Amino acid sequence: MEGDDLLTTKDKIAPQVATLRSLNMVGTSTNELEAETVSSYDRQSELMAFDDSKAGVQGLVENGVRKIPRIFYCEHSNLSDGLTSAANSEISIPIIDLTGIHDDPILRADVVGKVRYACEQWGFFHVINHGIPTHVLDEMIKGTCRFHQQDAKVRREYYTRDVNRKVAYLSNYTLYEDPSADWRDTLAFSLAPDQPEAEEFPAVCRDIVIEYSRKIMVLAYALFELLSEALSLNRFYLKEMGCAEVLLLLCHCYPACPEPELTMGNTKHSDGNILTILLQDMMGGLQVLHDSQWIEVPPMQGALVVNIGDLLQHITNDKFISVQHRVLAKHQGPRISVASFFRTGISKVFGPIKELLSEDHPPVYREISLKDYMAHRYASGSGTSALLHFKL
Repeated sequence: MEGDDLLTTKDKIAPQVATLRSLNMVGTSTNELEAETVSSYDRQSELMAFDDSKAGVQGLVENGVRKIPRIFYCEHSNLSDGLTSAANSEISIPIIDLTGIHDDPILRADVVGKVRYACEQWGFFHVINHGIPTHVLDEMIKGTCRFHQQDAKVRREYYTRDVNRKVAYLSNYTLYEDPSADWRDTLAFSLAPDQPEAEEFPAVCRDIVIEYSRKIMVLAYALFELLSEALSLNRFYLKEMGCAEVLLLLCHCYPACPEPELTMGNTKHSDGNILTILLQDMMGGLQVLHDSQWIEVPPMQGALVVNIGDLLQHITNDKFISVQHRVLAKHQGPRISVASFFRTGISKVFGPIKELLSEDHPPVYREISLKDYMAHRYASGSGTSALLHFKL
């Protein structure tokens, strides 16, 4: 979520007009496009031109782009990474039913065991009967879609790379650092510990974002209690550590892609937080790496996807695992998803939980802060966990 001084350096955007032409080569022949691409491709100028348009990937689609710009090409595509996709459709992430966890100790103990298994073996699981009404989930998807599909002039008002803004619309947080851009736009809200003022929210989704965030926070507290118990800790241990201190809501839009074989909706990665709760529409495309195979995470009406972040793997001393996942670009679209990221404050120092350590299980990692972690996350390279840097 770092800013970039390229956005404010006007004298570096001189090639913008020519580059924007290459971003929207509607009506240009393939041979002409390939000739121009080979002879005059200037990645930095193309990045700046795309970013300065403030219209995101959706803006390209609205302008009728038929060939995706070079900045989106995956030179080492995740689709040809040497890993296989599971042919057996019965292989899937665990599904955990939260019915009765607050009322029945026997049911709760059973759920705790299922959570432990999912966190140790998969790092991902579905939750159903989680307490958030289906109509709220549906409206959150619709509200996200309304924002991303409204007039580009309105979207541009929110476009920024200022990390201090509590409401930000942008395409690719690390656009200038990554080897390739993802075919995805994001509307982000920093909702805890301090919520934005009412007027800062886009009108088309203000009410549902506020309602959804309140309900997802309640669910997060319940999940952190289950996670604590799955670690044989006091029920409120993780909550009291501040694991839900910060909530970042990322409302993603993956527009229909004319050449999905050349790019990714989201490059393979593990999450740089403690816990993620994901709401996705019925479009599909999310995959999880399990036993060296890419496993589909099919949409389930009314369900939410929960996954372990790098920082939870860190504090559990590798007991719970944070795994790589990705989102495929598709001809169909848009795909809409809403990721709730939970983490500690930026300067809080933490290490492996002492109650989980013993002579047989010494600490795997040194103590770090979120600031330390983020400083090395993107330097680790795509698909490589930044946790490796902090191993003892």
